[in-house]
Amino acid sequence: MSRSRALLRLTLCALLLWAALPLGTARAQLTTDLSEHVVAITTGFAGSSVLIFGTGAGPEDDIVIVVRGPEKDQVVLRKSNVAGIWMNTARITIENVPSFYALASTRPLHEIAGEAVLQRHRIGVDQIRDPKLRQKASENLAREWEDAFVRRKQAQGTYSESYYLIQRRSAALFRAEIPIPPNVPVGPYHVETYIFRDGRIVEAQSQPLFIQKVDLEAEVYDFAHTQAGIYGLLAVVMAALAGWLGHVIFKRD
Repeated sequence: MSRSRALLRLTLCALLLWAALPLGTARAQLTTDLSEHVVAITTGFAGSSVLIFGTGAGPEDDIVIVVRGPEKDQVVLRKSNVAGIWMNTARITIENVPSFYALASTRPLHEIAGEAVLQRHRIGVDQIRDPKLRQKASENLAREWEDAFVRRKQAQGTYSESYYLIQRRSAALFRAEIPIPPNVPVGPYHVETYIFRDGRIVEAQSQPLFIQKVDLEAEVYDFAHTQAGIYGLLAVVMAALAGWLGHVIFKRD
C-alpha cells in the first residue's frame, strides 16, 4: 500500500468516526494504521521508514508511539586494560529485551507521565530492564549493565527516542515517520500507540509490522540458519579460493 493510499484511508476513517459520533461527544476512538505492514530487505537495502497515521487524540492529549522488535537474549561484554592490552574481562546476558526499539512522542516522557506508569508499560529506553539480572547482581550493578547495553544499541541505531517527532495534522489527526536503519533485525514487530491524558493512559492500540528478507537475501539467510555447519564450511572454502586466486593473479603480475 502506498503512503498516499494509507493517508486517504485514515482520512476517510476519521470522517466516518466523526460522522458516527452522537452530539456532545468530545473525542473519537483511537484508530491507527501504517503506510506498510511489511518492510522487505533486499540486496543493497539502505534503510527505510514507516509512517504511522492515527486519529482520536484530543488537542490536550499526549501521544506516544513505540515500535518494538523481537525480544531476544543479548550478551554484553566489558573490556578492561590488562597489562596494556584491552580484552573482555566480564560478560553478562540480559534476557528478553527488544532487538529494536524506536519511540516517538509529542513531548519528553518525563513531562507526559510518571516513572511508575512508564515502567509498568515499558515505555522509554530507560525502562529496558531484566528482572532476572537483579538476582545475579546488585541494583546499581544491574543498572550499569543495562545502561551500557542501551548505549551500544543507540550507537548502532537500533534504539532511539525522538521527542516532538509526532505531527498533528488537525485537531485529531496525527502522524509520525519512524526510521528503519539498514542493520534492522528481521522478525515480527509491534507498533504501539498510546494516548495519555493527565499522566494516565486512556487509549492504546497495537499494529503488526513484519521486517523480512526477500529474494536472494532470504535464501542465504535461511540457509545460514538451517544449515549452519555447511554454510560455515562453504564460507571457509570460498575464502580459501579467493585467497588462492588473488595469490595466482599477483604472482603473474
